[in-house]
This record gives sequence, structure tokens and C-alpha cells, in this order.
Amino acid sequence: MRKKWSREAFEKKFGSVEWSQNKNTPEAKEYERMSSQYSTYMEIQNGIPVLRFSCFDPWKDWMGAAFSTRLGGVSEGYLSSMNFGWKQGDDLENVKENYRLFAGAIGVSADDYVFSDQVHDTKVVSVTKEHTAGPELHRKLQGIDGLITAEKNVVLATSYADCVPLFIVDPKHRIVAASHSGWRGTVGQIGRKTIEMMVQQYGSDPKDMACVIGPSICQQCYEVSEDVVSALSCVYAEDQMRQIAEPGREPGKYQLDLWAACYETLKEAGVPLESIQVSGVCTCCHKDLLFSHRATAGKRGNLNGFIWKKCS
Repeated sequence: MRKKWSREAFEKKFGSVEWSQNKNTPEAKEYERMSSQYSTYMEIQNGIPVLRFSCFDPWKDWMGAAFSTRLGGVSEGYLSSMNFGWKQGDDLENVKENYRLFAGAIGVSADDYVFSDQVHDTKVVSVTKEHTAGPELHRKLQGIDGLITAEKNVVLATSYADCVPLFIVDPKHRIVAASHSGWRGTVGQIGRKTIEMMVQQYGSDPKDMACVIGPSICQQCYEVSEDVVSALSCVYAEDQMRQIAEPGREPGKYQLDLWAACYETLKEAGVPLESIQVSGVCTCCHKDLLFSHRATAGKRGNLNGFIWKKCS
């Protein structure tokens, strides 16, 4: 039986229902200081915990953005319970029901989701109503890691379990976007490419945009090998790399800060620093609340991020 959560039950088990950087000090990284004005906060809707981002609160009248936890769904075992992964070993009817339940929680129709298969590449597409998955939730765009829409009631749905969600809003032209940025997508600059497509197709200006770097693995939890750092060093300058990678606990290993890397990408693309929120919520640190590939050696479900334009 599906467990319906209340705010009281959530606070009893997990404590905080709000996260912020709270690092407005000289020793903090730039993104930590700039994000200290924002928070990632929890709402409980229809018994389902939903993460929200205060950076987008000024535009609640015409757009919505949400991020799931692993709570409030119907999946069982290590997939318990709000699993959105089609290929994680779950019953497909459970996955579909989770999508329907979450749609009800955030006030959209499950018919309006747009899915892509996310292949750790940098291809970005603009989508419309004709790309939605429909009542059977079966249609998925192939070879795509970034989605943009200017249409109302088109819900961009992207999946995560440590990789970085990038949510981008152009309030002036009312355009929304979501991109999946793992380390390969970060090397490939998918954040910049998403912004460039918004500029080319809709006349957006980066200085008008607001961005959220969503829940994902933090630097302390993300150990990588030298080849990953070498690939990033071909894209980022030396001073940027000092923020992005630190020597690891073992020779030849590094602790990688994808939040810093994505922040630098958005910054270089022209997004104002005060308009970038780094959520500061680590999927690996909060494995009881969020799914994490690294924390569970791959035995996990998928989280999802959602962003859309409302009909009003």
C-alpha cells in the first residue's frame, strides 16, 4: 500500500524541509555565496513530497518547476517508492502509476509529459504538444539530453540519480528548459548549448534568464579518475579547475564539483550570477530521501525533474 506523507511525518524522519547554502563567507566558493539568497524547500501535495526552488518563485503565476524524492510512490524494494526509471527492473505499471501520482501532486496531466532517453550527450531540442508521451506514457525522444518549450501544458520530464539537473527559465519570453548534465554533458557544455538554442530559436537573452542547478551529487561524494579531470581541463580554465576539482583521497583520484562546473558554464554563457541557484542538495548524502547511483552501486531507482508553462 502506498504511504502518504504528511509534513509532520516528513519532519520526524528527515528533519529539515528546507535547504540553503548558508555559506556567505570569504572562504566559500562563489556559487555558494551567490546562492545563499535562495532555498530548496519541500511541499507535501496529495501525500507526496515535492522539492521546489525559490529562485523560480517570482514566476509561479505562469510556470512550475518541481523535483521528486524517492517517497510517495508505489514501487517496492530498493526502488521504493517513487521510481521513475523505466529500465531499473521495476514493473512498468508501477512506473506509469508513479508518473500519474506525481502529475496529480504538481497539478499537471500525465498525458503532457515529454520524455527523452538521455544518453549523456549534448543534443538539445525544442518540443511542442506533438512530442508529449500521451495517455500510455510510451513515447520517448531518442538521443536527447536537453528539452526546451515555449508551449503551455508541455511538461519537460528529465531523470536523475546523481547527474546534474539544469533548469532554465526566460521570464521575458516565457520559455522553459531542462537539461541533463552528467560529467560528459558538462564537458560537452550542454548548459551553454541549451541557452544558445533558446537565443537562436526564441530571441532569448541570457541576462534575462534564471537557472537552477538541481539536486545531484556533491564534491565530497563524487570521486573520479584522472581521465575525467583531464577532459574537463580541456574545457575550463586553470582558475576554474581549482574550483571544480581537488585531489582525492588516493593517488590518481579527484573530488569533482559538478555544481561548480555547471555554474561556470552558465556564468560564461551570460546568465547573471544573482540569477543562478545551486540547490546544494546532494543525492548521495541523502540516500534515504533521494536515489543515488554512487551511494547504492547502481541498485536504485530514478528521480525526476519537471518544468512547464501553466495554462493560466
